[in-house]
Amino acid sequence: MSDELVLDVRNLAVTIDTPDGVVNPVRGIDLQVHRGEIVGIMGESGCGKSTTVKGILRLLGPNSHVTADTINLVGKADLAHASKKVMESIRGRHIGFVAQNPFGSLNPIYSIERQFYEVQKAHKTGAKKAESREIALSMLKGVGIVAPERVLSGYAHQLSGGMAQRVVIALATTLGPELLFADEPTTGLDATVQAQILDLISGLVRTENRSMVLVTHDLGVIAQYCQRAVVMYQGEIVESGDVMQVMVNPQHEYTKKLIGSVPKAEGRLNVAR
Repeated sequence: MSDELVLDVRNLAVTIDTPDGVVNPVRGIDLQVHRGEIVGIMGESGCGKSTTVKGILRLLGPNSHVTADTINLVGKADLAHASKKVMESIRGRHIGFVAQNPFGSLNPIYSIERQFYEVQKAHKTGAKKAESREIALSMLKGVGIVAPERVLSGYAHQLSGGMAQRVVIALATTLGPELLFADEPTTGLDATVQAQILDLISGLVRTENRSMVLVTHDLGVIAQYCQRAVVMYQGEIVESGDVMQVMVNPQHEYTKKLIGSVPKAEGRLNVAR
């Protein structure tokens, strides 16, 4: 990890209009991500983890409102004040997004090959269909798909959960974004496939000097794959720091209870360094 800042979020807040009034699920969020770093956002379901990520990416519904002093994708744009057109150019090329439900990210009526081509077309890379196919084959091989030709000619419903998530990772990283958001990327997958997917994503980050924000409620995943941990509770960040520091010597009472609720093999979490 370097000292180079890739993302700098200051005072992010989200409000949502509901039939019962305005709710404020996320407020006062400060988040920094450095080059080559994996930052884990952890907390119980409903604490605002996914809302924070989707707020940064401006992927929330029309009844949602995102405000921030700045959402600075360093050297590219202030996403807090960016137009819809600018955001469309940023997502995919400079920021990749892997959602927890891969089938919700894939178009059910387009072949996988067509979806790779649409990424190239949307970002005006100039790649023709034949070139796009070669890029797609290379990306699918890179995420461990053994028969990429067969996958390219198929459709989302023909894929297993693990295969679909690999395809989504390949799509999300096709244009080489320097920052990747992964929102509970292994939900619904069995333990073996979960480990394969997490090894794959973290490997892409480390070998290509990218950065990632990994959202999960699994503290073991944070401990194994992340360098820095951010703890959210009721829409706010209550603690953040080096993953060893947070896991071994938590300061906030909520963090202590969260870590204390996890069964630990041999009395401790396996903290990656």
